[in-house]
Amino acid sequence: MKRRVLCQAAALLMATGFAAGAAAQETTLRLVSAFAENGIYVQRLQPWIQKFNAEGKGVLQINFIGGPKAIPTFEVGNAVKTGVVDMALATGAFYTNVMPEADFLKLTQVPVAEQRRNGAFDAINRVWNDKANMQYLARMVENQPFHIYTNKKVDKPDLSGQKIRITPVYREFFQALNANVVTTAPGEVYTALERGVVDGYGWPIGGIFDLNWHEKTKYRIDPGFYDAEVSLVMNLPAYRKLTQAQRDYLQKQLLALEAQNSFWAKYTTDEVARQQKAGIETIKFDPATAKAFVDRAYQVGWAAAEKQSPEIAGRFKPLFAPK
Repeated sequence: MKRRVLCQAAALLMATGFAAGAAAQETTLRLVSAFAENGIYVQRLQPWIQKFNAEGKGVLQINFIGGPKAIPTFEVGNAVKTGVVDMALATGAFYTNVMPEADFLKLTQVPVAEQRRNGAFDAINRVWNDKANMQYLARMVENQPFHIYTNKKVDKPDLSGQKIRITPVYREFFQALNANVVTTAPGEVYTALERGVVDGYGWPIGGIFDLNWHEKTKYRIDPGFYDAEVSLVMNLPAYRKLTQAQRDYLQKQLLALEAQNSFWAKYTTDEVARQQKAGIETIKFDPATAKAFVDRAYQVGWAAAEKQSPEIAGRFKPLFAPK
């Protein structure tokens, strides 16, 4: 199934002429998104791509192919690994089928700028290069905590009797909260809520309006936990084929993209207000329970990481933790 999807995608790209630029000194990179094109992440990326191409004439260009209609969400990682596409906008939770360690990025508690300074970024790339045939390029989303959204009111951190939609991000934590977990692609969640297949879902503070999930959501549980990781990754051989001038230009634009991450803090505030206006009620715990809730999320997350890959988790943990 996976091979067929990737072969079809490769054939489509070749048939429509998505390839290197005609000029020998200019290279065109094929970029796909694991997220829907009308969502906030792709919409934030589009002006960056336009600027990238305007300033990179004769050096480097990006050809945005599309979202999940081009390559299904959970096949994007394989598409990058095998070189069907050159780059992808994705989150590690969407390509754990390529490498389980991709999900560890949710556990970062320091800004990406600090990750670049303290060695975390280099440590991530050593693993991504070795295990996924990828270069981890840039993290374009920060300050986007995950939340539990549900249609069944609770008065404590316990999801007993609830069917909650997950990705790998939340699996262990939601199971620790006694939820019955269901894995679906984002495009299937609205119907699952509508039909009562699930009672709720995990998702960042932003983005539910892009998918119209607010129409089928009654409650959001506070506080949030973890930090949504949405990043650009690249096929490693394609990255290594770039000239030094092309790599320098790419790095310049990637740092400019990350420099815009201050946007997300205000976006969080705006989304909270927007959810309230839409009728989504907030379930809040007392301060001690709230702290224990967040602490447990990280305890469960790191325990799962250490069980999956003890050596890599051991490398990442001191670099991801706040000082």
